[in-house]
Parts: sequence; C-alpha cells; structure tokens
Amino acid sequence: MISSKTTRRTFLTSAAAMGAAGMFPGGVGLLRAQEGQVLNLRLDGDNSILDPGYMVGGTEVEAQKQCLPFLAEYVRDGDTFSWQPTAYVTRLEYVDETHLEFELAPGLVWSGGHGTLKASDVAYSYARMKDSEWSGYFDALETVEVTGELTGTLVLNKPFAPFIMVTLCHGPGAIVCEAATEAAGGRFTTEFPAVCGPYTYSATPGQRAVFEKNPEWTGPAPGFDRVVCHVITEVQAAELAYEAGEIDCTELGPDSLARYSENMPEGTEITTAGELQYMWMGMNTQHPKLQDIRVRKAIQHAVDVDSILAGAFAGTSAKSHGIVCPGLLGHRSETSYSYDPAKARELLAEAGVSGLELTLRTLNWQERLLTAQIIQANLAAIGITVKILPMESGPFWEMGMESAGDTWQDLELWIMRFATVPDPYEATQWFVSEQVGVWNWERWTDPEFDRLYEAGLSETDLAKREEIYLQMQQIMEDTGAYVWINHEPEVYAHRTDIEVVAAPSGELNYHRFKPL
Repeated sequence: MISSKTTRRTFLTSAAAMGAAGMFPGGVGLLRAQEGQVLNLRLDGDNSILDPGYMVGGTEVEAQKQCLPFLAEYVRDGDTFSWQPTAYVTRLEYVDETHLEFELAPGLVWSGGHGTLKASDVAYSYARMKDSEWSGYFDALETVEVTGELTGTLVLNKPFAPFIMVTLCHGPGAIVCEAATEAAGGRFTTEFPAVCGPYTYSATPGQRAVFEKNPEWTGPAPGFDRVVCHVITEVQAAELAYEAGEIDCTELGPDSLARYSENMPEGTEITTAGELQYMWMGMNTQHPKLQDIRVRKAIQHAVDVDSILAGAFAGTSAKSHGIVCPGLLGHRSETSYSYDPAKARELLAEAGVSGLELTLRTLNWQERLLTAQIIQANLAAIGITVKILPMESGPFWEMGMESAGDTWQDLELWIMRFATVPDPYEATQWFVSEQVGVWNWERWTDPEFDRLYEAGLSETDLAKREEIYLQMQQIMEDTGAYVWINHEPEVYAHRTDIEVVAAPSGELNYHRFKPL
C-alpha cells in the first residue's frame, strides 16, 4: 500500500456530519478510553454469506480473514504484492512445480469444542471449494494429500505459478472446520459454524458486525481488542462519519479523494491499496432488444467514457480498456472501438432499430448514478431512451443469477465493477461458458475464449501468457457486450495513529491493523 499524510486541518464539520456524530455518543476517543483498543470501521452492507464457497466477496472476505485460517497472506513488495505464510503455518513451500507442502502450527483451536486445526480441515475445505461457486480458483488443484495431523501436500494438476497469490491468499483460500461445517449441513450463511482466528464474529443486521478478541486464540495478538464495523451503505455518509470522528477508517469516493489530495483533514493519512478494480457497462446478449450485435456495438460507440471519468470520478481513476488491471500481465492500453456517435447512429440504422428503450441497473451509489446519468444522456443523443434503476446491494448482486430467481431474464444494461487479485487469470474466470447464469451476465459463449482460459492456467512463458490474455479481452470486446469504464483505486482515509493493512483488491485485514 502507498500512504501519504498531513496534519493541516481544512474541513469544517457540516450539519450532516453533526448528524453522523450521533452514532456513538462521546465519540471514538471515549470508546477507546472506556473499552480499551477499539477500532471503528465501515461496512457497505450486511454480510449475507460468510461461507467461502458461496459468498459474494468484499467485506465477507474481510470477515473470513479475522475468523478462519489461511495458509498464505498478501504482503507489499515495493510497487507490487507478494505473499508470506500466515501464523497458521510453520512451513509452506513448493518441492516441485506441482507439489506444495504445508505444516500447520500446533495447538490452534476451533471454537465450540471442535478440537484443533488439522490438515484434514485443509483437505476438506479445498475439496468442497472445487464444487462451489468459486471453483475456478481451484481448477489447478488436483487434491490435498494429508500426510500427518498437521502436514499435507497440495497437489496441482498442472504448473500454475500464481496459485498461492490467486487462491491461497484470497477469500476462497479460507479453511473451515470440517466437523462444524458438516454439523451445520455442509453450508452456512450469516454465522461461522466455528472460528479459529484472532477474532470472534457477531452481527446485528442493518447496524453492525462486531469482532471481539478470541479468548481461545494462541497465535499473534491482534492490534485491537475489538473491531466494530458499522453498516453505512453510502460512501458519502461514511466520509461524514469519518470527518466527525466516529469511524477510524473509510473508503474514499472519487470526489472526496480529489478534495483530500489537495487539502487533507488534520490527523489523516491516505492509504492506497491498489487499482485492482475493473468497471464496465454490460449488455445481455440474449435479451431480444440486444441480440443484434450492431445494436450493442452502437452502444459501445455512443458512450463517452472520458466524460464519465471527469464527471463521475473527478479524474481520480484510470481509463479501462479491458478486465486486466494496471500493472498486471495483459493490461491493454487501447480498445478497438471509440466514442463516435455518428458511427453509433449508422449502426442502429443498419439494424433497422429506432425508438429503442432500455433499462440501466446500477448500485445506488453516487458515482454509479452519475455514470448512469452520463450514459443516459449519451444514448439519448443517438435516439435510445434509458431508464435508470438504482438498486441496493443485496438484490443487485443476485439479479443476473439464475439460481436467485427470474430477474436475469429482464436484464438489459447494468453497471458492474469486480475486484480482482494480482494475476490476470482471476478476472477472466467469470466469463467462461460455464459462468453463464452465474457471473457471466452478458450470457455469451465462445469456445476459443474457453480454450484460451485453460491455456492461460498453465502457460509459464510470460510473453505467451500475456498474448493469451490480450486475445481473451479482444474476444470479450468483439461481442459488443462491454463498455469498459475505469480502474478505480481502492483508497482509504484513516487516522495517522493507525497502520492499515489491505489486500491489493481493497479488502481490509483488521487483525493486522496496528495502533501507532
């Protein structure tokens, strides 16, 4: 992460911030004085599925990092990220390119009387992940051989250099308790069947999630005794709560990042986790209104992405040309389409389409709504009427999933942003044929894309591997189903007396925070 700080006070607390100050009477300082080291953070919504195999991600990964074992974790290595073994293991190393041996630390206890962490828990956890909604992370894993109570070998079916970074360090790499998970029916949602980590977990829906110091944890002590994550859905409200002194750390939206960069509040530091976000506007290729590729390509040409970056993101994010983020192998510097309203009108005329009306769905966040409004105006200029449908996070993240109902049939346009890990493989897995109706909401299939995806898993020649991911993004773009928008940085404002630790994709790791 990259940090900058200043001690100049430049903001006055607004009336709205005064309202935010009512969240915790007496303020954060009083909480710390009365209760010891308490860290107050923000959640953008309730954690709905804590199970690593079926989660949405984001803050659910953050919860897993505090309560479940992992074999490896991200560490900063200059301008990039690398990995290190966690406190859960005493050894983690490759003995050859397809065999990764581990030894767990002894005496780490699962809650609820479920015994100690064992190598069999690792084998159970990763076997169930291969049959989960996140199975793509485990394509390269053949099996886990248990060689002792605390030892085992991860056996890969092919060489896959990023395995530790993209699988073990990220949320799908979480280890669950076999006995407790099976007793819970094999899956879980809003409660962990058992925890083995620095913190325990409890939540009050719509209000907060609380992480308390785990009395059974024998590993390194976390920096704070208690972490309270308050549900604040709007970024702007969270920023006001931060400025009022009610939370210690919050993600900054583009406008606030621009303000903070020029005039920093007193006692504030900015930490940038990474730029591993990719945002686009998607189109349902199977919807009757969008089945004609000429209509989709017209929409590509009609959207002025530069205006979106300036108007919705205050010029704080990099322009996107695909799903591979800046600094990663396969990042593109241009697209094969351009902002060209005349070309867009020409394509619509060729398709014989006029008076087209479409619905654009988006999360109900300021920058997304501004993005939607700019797109609405752009498409109106070529004769397409767009209705914007703002949505809360719960229904939004389910709307393209066939398993969640019939909303996918009505999807036309939507604004989507995914986070990724420091390797291009992870971003591409959501768009293979088997993801149609899961995360491939654009609902196209391409045998060559699927073939290249498989090839990219094991290719070790960097030049050849880069060409694979460049080709895959071109295939995506050629469907006409994507308007690439930006790569937002994950930026956090926090007190200067706190050291913040985040994954490159932005997930915070609370137990590695330190008071300074």
